[in-house]
Amino acid sequence: MSMKSARWIDRLTQQEDLNFLLTNRVPRLAATRFMGWYSLIERPWLTRFSVAVWRVFTDLDLSEAETPPQGYRSLRDVFTRRLKPGRRPIDPAPATIVSPCDAIVGAFGPVTRGMALQAKGMDYRIAELFGDATRAAPYLNGSYVTLRLTSAMYHRFHAPADLTLRRVTHLAGDTWNVNPIALKRVERLFCRNVRAALECTLPDGTPIALVPVAAILVASLRLHALDLTLRPDHPGPHRFDVEHAHARGEEMGWFEQGSTIIVFLPPGVALIDGLAAGQRVRMGEALARLPSADDE
Repeated sequence: MSMKSARWIDRLTQQEDLNFLLTNRVPRLAATRFMGWYSLIERPWLTRFSVAVWRVFTDLDLSEAETPPQGYRSLRDVFTRRLKPGRRPIDPAPATIVSPCDAIVGAFGPVTRGMALQAKGMDYRIAELFGDATRAAPYLNGSYVTLRLTSAMYHRFHAPADLTLRRVTHLAGDTWNVNPIALKRVERLFCRNVRAALECTLPDGTPIALVPVAAILVASLRLHALDLTLRPDHPGPHRFDVEHAHARGEEMGWFEQGSTIIVFLPPGVALIDGLAAGQRVRMGEALARLPSADDE
């Protein structure tokens, strides 16, 4: 692709009105179902063609992947690729909560009056996000951080600490795009989209929650603890009580394309200093810090 063509595509995709129109004012669920079907087609030549088109619009890099570039049979295989061992070292400090995924940091900060920030001037009730005020209660006066996975990123997510997954609540909804352009325009977007609330506890009983949120072209979530894939049309059940332990950094599951994970922390667990919106983080990097014995 020529530099002139690349600049034209870059200018085109940066036009907010056009971006919003192309990624939201379409039959979102139908487009998502189509992508789910398309991504499962096992034709290596079609996969190579699709990856070539994908690279025109994103910074897709398969050099860290366990599978060589010519080894993918379907687009889903590319979306859910594993990395070569050792590519995501885990922060060695035992008191740190690490990022569960590769991501771009979005809104973050304290949960105030039961509200979290989606984008500047746009907030939402975490009780609505969790689907239950009781399940959101441990994070009132706590903190949160929004982690956005782009379509080109590594799509598997991992345990941010030694923890036990206690409950999964799958919530039906829409598939709005979750990029910054949509977040500025669609109120309560995270609460409208398909999502799953993963309620966990650390070894000392401290609660922590991950809320993966789906988006257009991606609404399927695979969890090892359930051994099933949660899709928008999943017939039920939608609440699962589980007792599944994960070691810090262990894979918990994956999206079948890019999306968002919101991490919720209770009072006393502080986000690290220097966190900034727009910052890129990798799975395993420090995100928050547990209180030390001196703090108690």
